[in-house]
Amino acid sequence: MEDSERETWTTDEFGPCHTGAVGVLLDDGNVPRPVYFDASSGGGGQAVSQWTVYDGRPRQGPRAAALRAVCSCGWNGPEQRLDWEEIGDQDLQTVGAGAADTCLRDWDQHTAEVERSAIPLPEAVTVLLAQLETEVDKLAQSSPLAAIRAARRLEVLAAQTAYWPARDTLGDDDLGQVAAALGLDDSGARALLARFGRWSPNS
Repeated sequence: MEDSERETWTTDEFGPCHTGAVGVLLDDGNVPRPVYFDASSGGGGQAVSQWTVYDGRPRQGPRAAALRAVCSCGWNGPEQRLDWEEIGDQDLQTVGAGAADTCLRDWDQHTAEVERSAIPLPEAVTVLLAQLETEVDKLAQSSPLAAIRAARRLEVLAAQTAYWPARDTLGDDDLGQVAAALGLDDSGARALLARFGRWSPNS
């Protein structure tokens, strides 16, 4: 995705490897450039690609023909066409909200598919993780400090148990296959293995 200001979505597990947003398409099928807004103080400005600025009005972006969900992994959702004869002079942010919500749901389905395609966990582990989350949530209600200590113990456990698997994985497996199994891109997988294996991701 381009480096410009717009609302984005991520999940806790996949983070920036699957950053979603509402994308814009023009009548010719192209993706418009970000719109640059000068600061009123004259001290620079901001590039914006939020879908709501593409309404064709003066000092705004070109008029959007359709919205679609986009993801930093390269996935694109189906187009949600905008009927400008019906929109007329109405505010795009208001009348396009339904299409934008559909884009979010499309991206949610995409991340659900990513999760399903990742290497599955044994049912016993999945159940234990769910139970642990529930118990720590309960603990947070009665003793926040105890919940923090429990979370710290989980950090220590993760570091201890993942150290050798991370090192063995990087030495034995293709990074692309590792990334796909974890639902990440190559950069994200390398950073995760480096964190657990305690080495520099740039080495």
